[in-house]
Amino acid sequence: MQLIQRINAHLQELSDTDKCIWRYIESHREEVRRASIHELARACAVSSASVVRFAQKLGFDGFGELKAVMRMEATEMVPPHRDVTAALGSFYDQTWRTLMRRDYTGASRLIHEAHHIFAYASGYVQTNVMQEMKRLFVYDNILIYEIAGREEFYSVYQTAGKDDLFIFISLSGESERVVEFADQLSLKNVPILSITEMRHNALAARSTENLYVMPAEIGLTENEQRLQFKSMLAYFLLLEIWYVHYRLYVQGQEMD
Repeated sequence: MQLIQRINAHLQELSDTDKCIWRYIESHREEVRRASIHELARACAVSSASVVRFAQKLGFDGFGELKAVMRMEATEMVPPHRDVTAALGSFYDQTWRTLMRRDYTGASRLIHEAHHIFAYASGYVQTNVMQEMKRLFVYDNILIYEIAGREEFYSVYQTAGKDDLFIFISLSGESERVVEFADQLSLKNVPILSITEMRHNALAARSTENLYVMPAEIGLTENEQRLQFKSMLAYFLLLEIWYVHYRLYVQGQEMD
């Protein structure tokens, strides 16, 4: 299990001090891979014991094992190929293999059992992902109602209940509006399914189920300048794989 997956799995257990340590690690991965436990503790203004406890909450014996995993992950990252197409191909191959190993049972159960399904996307790319999701599930006569903004959300919210489902698509999972909506829905025990980037975030922590991906940033060169191209294919691949698993889930329910 990758470090970021461990964070997602144990997010509810992490204290404010733990989250402070994680934010530093996430922003200074290269330095942390070379740092001692005392250097990391000093950088985070915490004790060495706090760093050890943080590592243990993630299932490691201590900071040394956490750092070893970080080094291993660094070697698995897509290297800066001169052949950009090779780097992109490597990312595509790694992405579909990772997504095929996921368990989609929880997400499939939520959408199958929901009386009404509402979706909110927090930006342009997210809206495209939502439209593709709507297109796929309409094959099963599942209608997903799009929520355009705050006024429409609160209008729907008045009658929403635990038999309904809200789907939020947010790249960061930290959008002030989606977190606000998720908090309101939690008060009424309305199920939430979120689709976010593969990292710990406020929306994922508030969700009944979370589907996550890690888009790739590929360096492109133009006029001797390095441009960052961010592939969003992972989101659409996730949707297609989830939909296939959903169909298999429904078939299994019909046979029971």
